[in-house]
Parts: sequence; C-alpha cells; structure tokens
Amino acid sequence: MKKIFITIAVSIFLIAPNAYSATVKLGFVTTLSTPAAVIGNDMRDAVELALDHIDNKMGSTDVEIVYGDDEFNPQKGKQATERLVTQEKVDIVFGYIWSHVLLASATTVLDAGKILISANAGPSQLAGKGCHENFFNISWQNDQTPMAMGEVLNQRGVNSVYVVAPLYAAGKNMVAGVERTYKGEIVGIDMTKWPDQIDWSSELSKIKAANPDAVFIFYPGRHGPAFISQYEQSGLAGKVDLYSVFTIDSISLPRFQSAGMNGVLGTTMTQFWAPDLDNAANKKFVDGFKAKYGKYPSFYAAQSYDAVMYIKSAVEAVGGDMSNVDGLRAALEKADYDSVRGEFSIGSNHFPIQNFYSREVVEDENGVWTTSVREEVLTMHQDVYASECNM
Repeated sequence: MKKIFITIAVSIFLIAPNAYSATVKLGFVTTLSTPAAVIGNDMRDAVELALDHIDNKMGSTDVEIVYGDDEFNPQKGKQATERLVTQEKVDIVFGYIWSHVLLASATTVLDAGKILISANAGPSQLAGKGCHENFFNISWQNDQTPMAMGEVLNQRGVNSVYVVAPLYAAGKNMVAGVERTYKGEIVGIDMTKWPDQIDWSSELSKIKAANPDAVFIFYPGRHGPAFISQYEQSGLAGKVDLYSVFTIDSISLPRFQSAGMNGVLGTTMTQFWAPDLDNAANKKFVDGFKAKYGKYPSFYAAQSYDAVMYIKSAVEAVGGDMSNVDGLRAALEKADYDSVRGEFSIGSNHFPIQNFYSREVVEDENGVWTTSVREEVLTMHQDVYASECNM
C-alpha cells in the first residue's frame, strides 16, 4: 500500500501544473496596422532582436511572445489587451506607443493582478496620483523630454517660442514639459486635432505673424515628416529655428534624406538615448539591429529591446516562477541589468530616473543620416509627478 501511495503521489506531482513555468508568456501591444505601424514594426523588430540575443530564454525558462495590434485606436488597444490577458493568459503585458491607448488599456491588466510595463507611453496620470504597484515604465514620463528641450532653448538664448502639438494626452504633457523649464516667452500655443489633422497651413500662418525666435513641435509617426515638409514649403525653414521632440528619428530620417530635405541636418532634439551612446549594451543592440535589419534603430526600438532585458532580469530573479508577482515587482524595482541607456534607476512611482541629452541630426561615415549625442542636459532626472504617487 505504501508503494501504491508513493506512486500515486509522484504521478499527481508530475501532471499537476508547475508553479515554475517552463515558458514565460509575454504580451506585446503596439501598432501593427494603419500608417502608424511604421513605429510598431520597429518596436517588434527590436523585441525579436532581443529574443535572438537571449536565445529565447530568460534563465532556464523559454520565452513566448504574443503580439496585439492596437490599430492606433484606444478601444482597439483595449480589446487587444483583453485578448492577451483573458484568452492568451500572458504572464506580463508590455509595449504601448500611445498614451491614450495605454490609459484605456491599463486597468484590464492591473485589475487582473498582472504586471504592466510601458515601453514608450509615459502619461502623467500613471506617474502621479494614478500610479500602481504593478505598473512600470521603462522609457520616460512624457514631460521629461520636452523639459530637457526647454533647458536647451534656455542655454541657446532663445527668447521666444511658438509651440505646436497634437491635442491628446501626450501632446498636453509635451507642452506642459517645455513650459516647466523654458524661461523665455511662449508667444503662441496651437493644439491640433489628433490624428486626423495633417495640414498646418493655418498654424504656419500664425507662426509667421508671431515672428518667434524658434518653433517647438511634437509630432510622432507620419505626422512629423508631413509637418516639417510643410514648414520648409512655408518659407519658415532657415528663418525660424525648428526644435522638436519625438518627431525626427531613424524612422523619419530616411524619408527626409531621400527627399533631399537638407535643412533637417544639424537640427536638435532631446532624448534619453541615441545610437552612439557609449556603453556595451547599446553597442550590442545597435550593431545587432543594423546587421539584422540594415538600418539604424529608433528610440522606440531601443526602449522595446530594453524592456525585454528588463523583464528578463525579473524572470530570472524569481527563477521563472511567474506566480510570484511580489518577487517580480521587487526585481523590477531594482532594475538590475545592463540598459542601452547606461546607468539609471527606477523611481518611487516606477518611472526611470535617468539622464537626458541633446541630439543632433548628422551624416555618418557612410553618408546615412542619423542622430548623435551632444550635451547632457538633465542629470539623473526624476519626473515631477513622482511626489504625487502614494504606493
């Protein structure tokens, strides 16, 4: 009888679900259709590269990625997120380009008791009063990059600026960010319809009438090249300096270069990362991306690649036990891994504390347009909403 009971016990153990899963299942939400898919595809490429670099394993645990397409729409993004959580039963959800999509989707993941990691969007709501113990951001809070730009404008003695940005959550944060640090006069602010408006003739006319020293814009995706093309056609280029965030990157630069828009060379933006940032993890990422895809990675790609490595550090810390949410959370708070950005830490609201740099559009040794790090503008900067987070 004793032998029978032992045999039964062993059999039950072997067929019972193992807490230490043989596979970690990750859900990645981004834009994989509509013209905005140009960003989402870059992010997906970076995720696939990261999986190559870790041999599709986190420790001894295999990794499976399930992609969700938000279709550049908050409701569609929420539906994609629900599918990942309820049908695919992923262990962790990450990704998200757009702040309004992330805000619409967040509760679906968090109410299910799962970890949610933004690889791009950093809305103020989730950094401040709406922070959550299971929400992490591995890019930045939306205000920070334009705050760095405000400091650049101050350093360059720009006395007046006209601001143009889209009217949605991230656009509002971008305007708020530059207003926080810029000490000169903002002579006008236009918040344009998003994402439908792709003609800025009215705004450009108002810029001409205001005659500012500079113009500051935020237009991600296809809107950036469209705005800059119209800016050049208006005659403002070369007369009024154009500064931007999240508008000029390795996704848009090939289009500018092929169109012969040489005025883009030498322009300045701000970011926490650039392809030539000098650290081993970044060199491996950039070299690998160029070898695999034949082009420079964007900051969207850098953040997505970093997110995989970030998750890897947490999965390994709990030995692959994805039911140990407390352990995963503690590991994510430590952020003990080599990031493409170099040294950084996770703040009390689960957003990065990191450096921000000015970047300049340059031509590399092969004649390809890219961006290069210039000055360190903000040092180990924490977002302004962290003090409102009570976790």
